[in-house]
Parts: sequence; structure tokens; C-alpha cells
Amino acid sequence: MTVVTFAMALLSVLLSVAAQFALKAGMTAAAARGRAAGDAGGWLAHMVAVLMQPGVLMGLSLYVVSVLFWLSVLSRWDVSKAYPLVGLGFVITVGVGYVLGESVTATRVAGVVMIALGVALVART
Repeated sequence: MTVVTFAMALLSVLLSVAAQFALKAGMTAAAARGRAAGDAGGWLAHMVAVLMQPGVLMGLSLYVVSVLFWLSVLSRWDVSKAYPLVGLGFVITVGVGYVLGESVTATRVAGVVMIALGVALVART
């Protein structure tokens, strides 16, 4: 495991987490606008409006950049070694969600701990 490849994998995961929160913000704004407009215009107009939300555009852009880093990781590591690192996204997402005021239950924390232990176990091989 090289430091550079690990850093690229971690950056890919962090960008993916950021994408989730940007998409959530964009969809929350889109839902609010849809309710304010009475959901007029049909499905296609609604989808175009959703895709034009700044948060949605930012989230999709972050995913694209994340994938570019991930492709570089996959060119250097076996998928079976690299992919478990995606599990770190669950850990980080719950942590950021907690900081942002989302409800984080003991059951969710237990699940995240199990994911983190699994990632650590795979990383040791």
C-alpha cells in the first residue's frame, strides 16, 4: 500500500461524502421549491429543476471528481483491497451528519464501528 494511492482513495471517499451532503442540500431546496410552485409542470420539468439546483450540481460534480481519483486507485490496487475503503464513507458520513445535527442512534454507531473494524481488517491484508 503506497501512501499516495491510499491518499487518493481517502480523497475519493471524502469527495463522495461531500457529494452526499451537497445532494441532500440540493434536494431539500428542490423539494421546497416544488411545494412552493405547487409541483406544476410535470415530471420532466421537475427533473430539470432538480438538476439545476446548485447543491445537486455540486454533488454531481463532486462525484465525477471522486470517480476520477477512484479510477486511479483501481489502476494501482486490487478491487478487493481498494473497495472496502469505501466503507470509511459510512463512518465519515455518520460523523458529519452528527455534527450537522442529524440523529445518530446507538444502533447506528454500533453498525459504523463494525464497518470500521472490517475496513481495518481488510487493510491489514
